[in-house]
Amino acid sequence: QVRPAESGGGSVQAGGSLRLSCAASGYTHMSLCMGWFRQAPGKEREGVAAFQTGRGTQFYADSVKGRFTISQDNDKTIYLQMNNLAPEDSAMYYCAGSAHYRCLELADLGNPSVYGYWGQGTQVTVSS
Repeated sequence: QVRPAESGGGSVQAGGSLRLSCAASGYTHMSLCMGWFRQAPGKEREGVAAFQTGRGTQFYADSVKGRFTISQDNDKTIYLQMNNLAPEDSAMYYCAGSAHYRCLELADLGNPSVYGYWGQGTQVTVSS
């Protein structure tokens, strides 16, 4: 089974922007939720932004609110627009889908443990 495929990572200076893309056409039709997550070395994986497919409910981590935007186009590509990046945003970023009903609870929308379809990740490095 093909994984979601992330792209768009790279190295930028603080204050810069990146747009991550996730080709997930094989997953969006069976996913109740789609999201972006990140994991920095020595830290747990955390939810960054997510949405319930077919609904308007979205989740953003407090640390990225007002800077990051999650969106989806008609081709089912999932995007994460990241503006005003800071060194603490440096991490491996993953796209994931969830078919678990728990993700429909707002408290779990950004919870990595309810997501089962994961890409291999794309690295984002922000220098000061």
